Amino acid sequence: MDAATLGIGARPIAAPAAKWLRRRYGVLLSLSLMYFIAYIDRTNISVAAPLISKELGIDKTQLGLIFSIFAYPYTVMQITGGWLADRYGPRLVLFLLCVIWSAATLLTGAVSGALSLIVVRIIVGLGEGGAFPAATRAMTFWFPSQERGMAQGVTHSFARLGGAAAPPLVVGIVALWGWRAAFVALGVASAAWALWWWISFRDTPAQRRDVSQQELDEIGVPAVKGASERTPWKAMVSRMWLVTFVDFCYGWSLWVFLTWLPTYLYEARGFDLAKMALFTSLPLAAGVVGDTLGGVLSDFLYRTTGNLRLARSAILVVGLLGALAFLAPAVLTQDPLLAVYGLTASFFCLELTNAVLWSLPIDIAGRFAGTAGGMMNTGFGVAGMISPVVFGFLITRTGSYVGPFAITGGLLAIGAIAALFIDPNRKVDDVCRVDDVRQVDDMRDLPARRAGS
Repeated sequence: MDAATLGIGARPIAAPAAKWLRRRYGVLLSLSLMYFIAYIDRTNISVAAPLISKELGIDKTQLGLIFSIFAYPYTVMQITGGWLADRYGPRLVLFLLCVIWSAATLLTGAVSGALSLIVVRIIVGLGEGGAFPAATRAMTFWFPSQERGMAQGVTHSFARLGGAAAPPLVVGIVALWGWRAAFVALGVASAAWALWWWISFRDTPAQRRDVSQQELDEIGVPAVKGASERTPWKAMVSRMWLVTFVDFCYGWSLWVFLTWLPTYLYEARGFDLAKMALFTSLPLAAGVVGDTLGGVLSDFLYRTTGNLRLARSAILVVGLLGALAFLAPAVLTQDPLLAVYGLTASFFCLELTNAVLWSLPIDIAGRFAGTAGGMMNTGFGVAGMISPVVFGFLITRTGSYVGPFAITGGLLAIGAIAALFIDPNRKVDDVCRVDDVRQVDDMRDLPARRAGS
């Protein structure tokens, strides 16, 4: 990208606006709506699963495969989608990805069996896979460093709000028009958002004439990835692999909540369909608060201490250990309502970590945040490949949910330990600058080397 692409140069500057009327908060709202819709599209199948499996004759093992098949293309598209957003900008990339998953959601309403259901879930995974890394790339240019935890927290809170809204919304549509109508309605909503994004968003604030100079100064001019600049893969892997592993541990638990929670409450805890929808929403609603609070607390710690590592790692450790502390009694209690309350508290703690995980790619990779975000969320995608299948297999073989939840608890503990060693101060740009210096030194030494030869 060059100055013209960024929109930097002579242009009319809008008058200063009140703080909460800044244009970047409009971008935050647009991204939040996308996260909200994406998570309804992602979780609607788990809510409708009892009815789908009954109508199409799908058993538990097949259902676990259908839950997990989404994660395969989703994982493949993580780094790919982030790299595309770094290269071509999040406006175009997010628009195309949303068109893909909205079309697949619409087609889900026309499936006739397990095979066709698997095909459309693969396409949904392709569309949604690159969306969050591309959104992270958008935030890199629209939000200053001290607001990025908040921005990630708010958007992911809307994702959890979408997950919480999915059970009553889908059950309501199913009661009126059947489960197929739920997918058609959500596909239309996704397509409407894609159109709005294309009309309203620009890749950088400098490309919007209604952004004031005051706001441009607040945001700052981020480092830009040049069109011919190579992605520093080795440096990113060395700095992001531990974040990816912690995201895997987090993602394992999240996939359990997103895929098996409705069935667990329906079968293991004996709730009817209406109560299942309500009690599935409670943990996800707690995640709405947890997501924003985690990001806000992390930003607050950073502003007050100036210690970025403490601000990020402390929230990760507290969140993961808190999720474990509430999960164990929730699974072991004989009281169904106490189980719901324990799962709600566990999910709240788990979601404290989400905004921090998504802030780390921006902290570490800067202008390569889209690619780094995809690298980090690959851990979540791999967890999604394994977690639902392992859950379904173990439930089928043992007839109990205790074993699968025990594995989940173990990964939460391991993730908390690993989070202690994450250091967001080890930045990719540091390696890039060293490489630039070495290249200059090599050029200076070239005449001497030639003379010596």
